[in-house]
Amino acid sequence: METPAAPTTFVADVRAGTAPGPSGLGHSTVLSSPAVRVVVLTFEAGHVMKEHRAPKTLLMQALDGRLRITAGGEVTELVPGSLLRLDQSLMHEVEALEASRLMLTLVG
Repeated sequence: METPAAPTTFVADVRAGTAPGPSGLGHSTVLSSPAVRVVVLTFEAGHVMKEHRAPKTLLMQALDGRLRITAGGEVTELVPGSLLRLDQSLMHEVEALEASRLMLTLVG
């Protein structure tokens, strides 16, 4: 018999344990549940995550640094405090204008 999931999940610091990997990009899943997953990506300055798509609706928030997001024919600069939502399967590219951490929330 499967143990039911706890009704709450607390993550004390989503930035903990995040560092860029050898390719200039680091990845850490900080929360995963059936309806939502939260991932923190850590970029070295200048790293570009080439155009790709996500299978779910995305919420993107810069935890620090500056990132340029190109999606749906628009360019958005993400800085701490800003939020960007992308529709499911929308092609997008992410460029780190400086060393940055990006929190992705995949919903659906």
